[in-house]
Amino acid sequence: MAVARVTVVVVSRDRRADLARSLACHEGPVILVDNGSSDGTPGFVRERFPHVTVIEAGRNLGAPARNLGVRLATTPYVAFADDDSWWAPGALERAADLLDAHPRLALLAGRLLVGPAERVDPICAEMARAPIGRESDLPGPNVLGFLACGAVVRRAPFLTVGGFDDVVFFFGEEERLALDLAAAGWGLAYVPGVVAHHHPSPSRDPAGRRALAARNAVLTAVLRRPWRVVAQVTATTALRGGRAGRRGLRDAVARLPRALAARRRLPPAVEAARRTLDPRFT
Repeated sequence: MAVARVTVVVVSRDRRADLARSLACHEGPVILVDNGSSDGTPGFVRERFPHVTVIEAGRNLGAPARNLGVRLATTPYVAFADDDSWWAPGALERAADLLDAHPRLALLAGRLLVGPAERVDPICAEMARAPIGRESDLPGPNVLGFLACGAVVRRAPFLTVGGFDDVVFFFGEEERLALDLAAAGWGLAYVPGVVAHHHPSPSRDPAGRRALAARNAVLTAVLRRPWRVVAQVTATTALRGGRAGRRGLRDAVARLPRALAARRRLPPAVEAARRTLDPRFT
């Protein structure tokens, strides 16, 4: 079957109840990477879903835990899912067909439907506007960002550029990967015909996530953007981010040495494309 070309990699931590619902919805081979759960998730999944390969990281590795699943996968393509998301029937077959047909395509960003009302995620609407254009050898608008739980990647280039990194760690981890794929000459495209469902877990910390977003915006800029952009992002975060923004900046300081060690400027064409997505700094 065509879906055998795609492995689904799921990362989870202490979300056993969410997995009980979502794992039953996946097609094809599934690898679960457990980020040090304390709720018995690995044993539960092995008993309830024996077809799922379980990797126990032993601790919280953040987004880079997905890299473990990608390395273990034997298929040419990998689809990511969160513990509270799953791919629509037939979506992965469609994604594999498109990746087969477009050899420069390294990442396909699908349309993400949120909650029982199946509201299209606002980020998908932004990608559909094609602000950085569309290249003829890609199946949809060019993108330089995506939502991990709605993305399918070509395994080899994902691993070549290093996958997700532990500088950003979690939340907003997608941008640096997207930039590095583009810098290596690969294509990334939004394809609304490939659909995933996301029913966000209620166990979230909104203030904590805002702080993470602020921290990681600064770190991603340090990793790949010109210093003037780093300064603009930092100043905007400090002035407009409120308490969460200030917390994010404080947290970024501890990770700056690693970000600086991994810093690498983007090729001019990729930086120019990324600049079109920047807000106007005033």
